[in-house]
Amino acid sequence: MATPREQEAASYLEKHKIPDLMNNLTSMLFFHRPENPREFLIMQLELLKASRLRPLDCPCLIDESNLDAVFGILDPVKQGHITLAQYKMALTTLGIKDFDECPEGADLNRISQETFKKQAKDGLLEGSATFKK
Repeated sequence: MATPREQEAASYLEKHKIPDLMNNLTSMLFFHRPENPREFLIMQLELLKASRLRPLDCPCLIDESNLDAVFGILDPVKQGHITLAQYKMALTTLGIKDFDECPEGADLNRISQETFKKQAKDGLLEGSATFKK
């Protein structure tokens, strides 16, 4: 059982999204493997700060081409849509916590690539922001 001080520390870290920030920065380091990791981290933090002040995309590992690839895997015969179950599983697998459970097309069990990508981008942006709004 955690002490009150440990609970206070955990609450502080969660409130300020510190674990998410550290996970994102570490993932970016492993993915990009920059020659100068400290400079790279400073640049990522500056980009994050700028995205908080202006409506810019936050630093994120997954880009539009990756989302197209994910959708392509789920729609190998190129029907132009995936099932609601595939949509939910894909977003969850991408680490997106909050997304529209019943997006456009859910009633027909046909989620378009456009809807999938919009929900994924929004969720990834939210997850990459790692700052309290």
